[in-house]
Amino acid sequence: MAGCLVGFFPYWALFSLSLAGVYVFIILKYLRGWKELPSWEIPPDFQPKTAISIIVPARNEAENILPCLRSISNQNYPDHLFEVIVVDDHSTDMTFDLAQSFAQKFPHFKIVRLPDFSKKGKKQAIATGIELAKGELVATTDADCILPKDWLMLLASFYEKKQPRFIAAPVNFHQEKNLLERFQSLDFLGMMCITGAGIQLGWMNMCNGANLAYPKAIFQEVNGFENIDRLASGDDMFLMQKIAKRYPGSIAFLKNKEATVLTKAMPDWPSFISQRIRWASKSTSYSEWQVTLILAAVFFFCLFIVANLALALCWGWEAILLFAILFFIKTWVDYVFLGKMARYFGRPDLMKSYLSSQFLHIIYIVLVGILGNVVKKYQWKGRRVS
Repeated sequence: MAGCLVGFFPYWALFSLSLAGVYVFIILKYLRGWKELPSWEIPPDFQPKTAISIIVPARNEAENILPCLRSISNQNYPDHLFEVIVVDDHSTDMTFDLAQSFAQKFPHFKIVRLPDFSKKGKKQAIATGIELAKGELVATTDADCILPKDWLMLLASFYEKKQPRFIAAPVNFHQEKNLLERFQSLDFLGMMCITGAGIQLGWMNMCNGANLAYPKAIFQEVNGFENIDRLASGDDMFLMQKIAKRYPGSIAFLKNKEATVLTKAMPDWPSFISQRIRWASKSTSYSEWQVTLILAAVFFFCLFIVANLALALCWGWEAILLFAILFFIKTWVDYVFLGKMARYFGRPDLMKSYLSSQFLHIIYIVLVGILGNVVKKYQWKGRRVS
């Protein structure tokens, strides 16, 4: 060992193990919250009364827009009680034309395009759709998603019974083709537990814009995206936290795997890193300190795992042993955590990629955690955003 650092190792080890303890506590607490979160089923003989407006912002989604719209058209929900508003955000491909052609078959489908002079971005597209919406309840999804046939029935029954002011619901990946995509699917299963359990425990308000619902009147009451429109991302969590601040205790998670919206994982490393940097870049802007604190705890735990490998050059086998202990702790608790979620969502097959995904997860947390707070401009769907 280098003499100047010999005395520092016990403190480093103690802090590393403390971070491990915090991580285990957080994950086990999330599992408990998920267990306590009540499942939701459509009540027998339920007859929906709620008019729903589905808002689909779209930019350069020619490859995905038609499967998305077909899944919406196949909803088990009365046609007269829902409308679909696709808002094209200055696409440079055939997205608008394909959507418009499809909509001609359905009078309750409407396709609009943001004018050239308007603001650009997903928030503007959603706000434009909501302005045109006639429904009491607004449901949002993305143009690259597939919606389950009972999606609207589940949302409507949950809304009519519980009367929440904001509904978050599950999103998963599907049709994985390689390890990177399977890793993203496992990661997202964990995020769904964190989302639902975080709301149940009152710890944090997180969500995914591919599967949300809220009353139009509430969106208008909080002035929509006003004061949260400075970042390109955050149409989901910033709005959620804004509503939660106005109406504490009014946020709900719809726990039912049949309500899960499906989308595809990023196919390659550049697109994956770009997406996650975009997500991470908004972390310092969350209005809820709990979210930032938990994200920081996870980041530093993973950072210390990686750092112990580097410090083996200085501390030798003691640093390697500490690395092994931290890695084992994370691997064990994550296996329990993700295994439970994989079984719940009917994806136990993903656990075959668990060990290799664990290595990717540690590297990903550290890399994106750093880049997300350094890189403030990035390319997304052919557009330079910040």
